Amino acid sequence: MHRQQILDLYEWADGICFRHPEQGQMPTTIVGVIHPAAECEKPVRGCEDCVIAMEDTRREHARREGEEYEPGHVGVP
Repeated sequence: MHRQQILDLYEWADGICFRHPEQGQMPTTIVGVIHPAAECEKPVRGCEDCVIAMEDTRREHARREGEEYEPGHVGVP
């Protein structure tokens, strides 16, 4: 799949990327959830570049493990 096809698998909204907070608001998607002590769970948002990097990591892991890779599941347990 091409970059845009992978990105189209996610729902995007303006937010702050967990790796690039200095860039301010940008299109992000939820890539995880954290559970801080004494607080409600908080979504972790990632930008397009981070999602592509995470998808690349998932693809490589699947290849090494002999598993099938299916894009669109960053942040899904």
